[in-house]
Amino acid sequence: MKTLYLDCQMGAAGDMLTAALWELLPDREGFLRRMNALGLPGVHIEARHVFRCGIGGTCFAVTVDGEEECAAPHEHSHAGHGSHHHHHGSLSDITALVTSLPLPESVRAHVLAVYRLLAEAESAVHGVSMEQIHFHEIGTLDAVADITAVCLLLEELKPEQIIVSPVHVGSGHVRCAHGLLPVPAPATALLLQGIPLYGGSVQGELCTPTGAALVKHFASSFGPLPSMRVERIGYGMGQKEFEQANCLRALWGETETGANRDDAVELCCNVDDMTPEAVAFATEELLAGGALDVWTLSAGMKKSRPGILLCVLCQACDRENMLTLLFRHTSTLGVREYPCRRYTLHRFERTVSTPLGDLRQKVSRGYGVQRSKYEYEDLARLARQTHCSLADILRQAEP
Repeated sequence: MKTLYLDCQMGAAGDMLTAALWELLPDREGFLRRMNALGLPGVHIEARHVFRCGIGGTCFAVTVDGEEECAAPHEHSHAGHGSHHHHHGSLSDITALVTSLPLPESVRAHVLAVYRLLAEAESAVHGVSMEQIHFHEIGTLDAVADITAVCLLLEELKPEQIIVSPVHVGSGHVRCAHGLLPVPAPATALLLQGIPLYGGSVQGELCTPTGAALVKHFASSFGPLPSMRVERIGYGMGQKEFEQANCLRALWGETETGANRDDAVELCCNVDDMTPEAVAFATEELLAGGALDVWTLSAGMKKSRPGILLCVLCQACDRENMLTLLFRHTSTLGVREYPCRRYTLHRFERTVSTPLGDLRQKVSRGYGVQRSKYEYEDLARLARQTHCSLADILRQAEP
């Protein structure tokens, strides 16, 4: 299985991710030409070969109207104060800009999904709606370029899984548009919830909001370097010098295809006084909150009442959130917990070209089997647009 491993011992930032992934490409210059031809207003991107602690790697530089956009302390490359005159502050501004770019639909969807994660985090931190959020540093054109570049690079590389190391966030404080904040900054900390992270002796912000959002969006799992045959290694360099090499390392190679051991928690409760609509709503809220699966079974309750057994499967780290949702959206007075040992196939999503255009396809592998199916929402959209049945669309999609 083609695997991308991201080694974040010095954090994660948009430009460092871009540079590390760029070094994995066979046609690096071609990618730079394609990026610079996208039409980001006044933007020019170049790759510079630099050394950090004697290690050679790539540092990406973005200029806007001929002026280099050095990253601010709360963004990108751990650099000093920068000049940020090019703001696209709101989510609607970003959406309009990204929509205007000649990007594949799958890449555009990834870019907007990353920005939505950023907007959700900023909204929660500042207590305002996402429509009221103004991005400051992450709304500048160099941030848009970095996020777009990472999404394009992953589209070209097409890893079947992305594994990320625990993320080093740094320590101390960082000055941003809102003042002096602890490291990791509040939005970064919120984005990294549920992700293994650690601090250390390095003073400064090593993981930026952009880096955190990209890692959160694309990572298949987090953990140590797996057993893999490494084929290529990329080094994405930060702009600031530390005693430790300031780089993000990307390792590309082959891992054995097999099943994942994925331990989970099963939460169950009995209810006999809820309407079907209320049960359906609770199910939707649990799934939206991160449940791996939710199901119901008919049950005979005391006093001969018909009822249901409501079951939720979730990761152990999501237990408290699931319990909160169960008590909020059901009438239960108690929830039972069972540890669950789960074995899963490796799963990933890819975009394939079909006679009907690009469609998302879900693929699973392991135990000597491989399965794939098209994303239902893509098929349903085409069926509605063409007034055909799902079966007709599926037949037309087959090459």
